Amino acid sequence: MKETMSMLSNVGWQFDNSYTRLPELMMSRVKPVKVQSPKLIVLNHKLSKELGLNFKSLKDVDIASLFAGNILPKGSETIAQAYAGHQFGHFTMLGDGRAHVLGEHLTPNNKRFDIQFKGSGRTPYSRGGDGRAVLGPMLREYIISESMHALNISTTRSLAVVTTGEYIMRETSLPGAILTRVASSHIRVGTFQYIAMKNEIETLKNLVNYVVNRHYPELIKVNNQAIELLKVVIDTQINLVVDWMRVGFIHGVMNTDNMAISGETIDYGPCAFMDNYDPRTVFSSIDHQGRYCFINQSLIAHWNISRFAETLIPLLDNNEKKAITIGEEIINSFNKKFQSQWLSMMRQKLGLFGEKNNDENLVNNLLSLMHQNNVDYTNTFCDLMKDKLPNNSFYKLQKFSDWFKEWKNRQSQNRKPKVLS
Repeated sequence: MKETMSMLSNVGWQFDNSYTRLPELMMSRVKPVKVQSPKLIVLNHKLSKELGLNFKSLKDVDIASLFAGNILPKGSETIAQAYAGHQFGHFTMLGDGRAHVLGEHLTPNNKRFDIQFKGSGRTPYSRGGDGRAVLGPMLREYIISESMHALNISTTRSLAVVTTGEYIMRETSLPGAILTRVASSHIRVGTFQYIAMKNEIETLKNLVNYVVNRHYPELIKVNNQAIELLKVVIDTQINLVVDWMRVGFIHGVMNTDNMAISGETIDYGPCAFMDNYDPRTVFSSIDHQGRYCFINQSLIAHWNISRFAETLIPLLDNNEKKAITIGEEIINSFNKKFQSQWLSMMRQKLGLFGEKNNDENLVNNLLSLMHQNNVDYTNTFCDLMKDKLPNNSFYKLQKFSDWFKEWKNRQSQNRKPKVLS
């Protein structure tokens, strides 16, 4: 064990755990529950390098012990974070019920990242759960989060997956596993909701100041940080959801506890990339009403941001009525901003430069045709990039041919972007 601890010190960990210096009600100091016989399944070597970590001096068995939480590196300070959230519209007090933040690692270029274990055992927030995770979902999060990163979409990352040597009972007995997740932070809308429900105004001020310093330092000197933070979080969430829709991604569980203040995609539970285009597609077996379907993602982001704004009311203005008015005015900017950015993204997908009055109709007409004829979302846009369309029935339809001619005519009107010399 001493030899392993010595080697861990050579990995490159550099912890500076600023979150643990916040008020104690925001966390519980608790260690991961040790497991029987951890085994390394996958280690993200590219991400390790980006983080300034080098595991070459460790054997796989030692790496597995590290990422199972059986041994902890020097400087780590494990906590479970407290937060609340609206889950499918219903408010509840939550927290990391099966996760432990190992600490905040500083990279060689001084970037700060949370290192978090997911599936690492019970915490004070487990609410009767076993605190464990099974291998399939942990591998899914690893694969999809890294895919999202490769698609240039803001996301948490995945550093490693280990099995625990234990079996977890769900509907059947399944192999237990722990994912190591990397995030710019794990602060959520639900974190603010938790503090608001506790009616801790000073803690709320501390949290706003902390988020500004950690994520949005350009706001440090503004007159009212809460107002400007609300504005910038709206922008980051719009950017994120537009990017999801760019690639046909459906999050599946856009609860307020799954909306990161940093603007990163977080928590890959039931989620997927859409195949055949259907705006009502869902990827959650319990989402019977389609609350989190593909087309609703902007509506839910708007709804979640509104819940965030509610938590900030005491800080928007000393006069509550005026504070509510300020919050509503900011929130009401969401739809126009989102629609403008979504249309700009769709123009790019269709190779349209500049703006024409009929662009939105052109985009929506294509989406309607795709839906009516049950064709693949991504492949259709890929086909439109080709010099010659594939020989299939959809592209032979008269309605598609009419749309195609209109699209080509619109492309001929492109105002090409200026090329900087």
